Amino acid sequence: MPTKTKLALIAVLMVLALPAVRAEPPMTVDDAGVMERGGLKIEAAWVRDHKARGPDIALGYGLRDDLELALNASFGHDHALTPSTHMRAFGMSAKWLPWVQQTGWSAGVSVNLGHARVHERATQHRHSERNLTFMGLATFVTPPGHKLHLNLGREHLRTPNVRDQITVWGLGCELAFTPAMQLTLEYLGADTGRPDRAMGLRLALFEGFKVSTALGRGGGRSFGQVGFAWEF
Repeated sequence: MPTKTKLALIAVLMVLALPAVRAEPPMTVDDAGVMERGGLKIEAAWVRDHKARGPDIALGYGLRDDLELALNASFGHDHALTPSTHMRAFGMSAKWLPWVQQTGWSAGVSVNLGHARVHERATQHRHSERNLTFMGLATFVTPPGHKLHLNLGREHLRTPNVRDQITVWGLGCELAFTPAMQLTLEYLGADTGRPDRAMGLRLALFEGFKVSTALGRGGGRSFGQVGFAWEF
């Protein structure tokens, strides 16, 4: 049977992977913004976290002007062990913003439900993990287009041997060099460990389509991603 420490490590990887597809790449810290009614978006990123790597994919839909729904999936191989551990995670989320402004503060909440399957091929052990996260969101937008994002929430995590509740938080900003190019900065974490820091770049190639990349470090490990977002 896997140790509690190993389960906690895999849980942290899941916590890192699922929120990454809620926010527009390359950010993990989510924004207080939703698509207009009827809008669709596809987001995808190739994520590397220490020795784990794999794709994250998300599909979002603007159900109302203040409500956005999303489905997401993550697939990963952790090469810390030989043979590698396989991870598959699927989730759904809803973001509701009762307070939205073009400039100044916008605020709302999100709910995220995730389920992951882990196959430790080194021991042939398989198990599942579930998480439910409630997050408060706030974003401040300046007239030039710079943005500050604040996240604070509570995550309920369940593994075969562990049931836990942790506080999760994030601080992020987008600095608009031009209307088509933003520098992203993030500082985020949980009350169970040291925080992560990341820096990224997002570039709009044409209307609704953006590419991005980011690098970061935290908890004695490095991580990064490349991805795109297409909204139409």
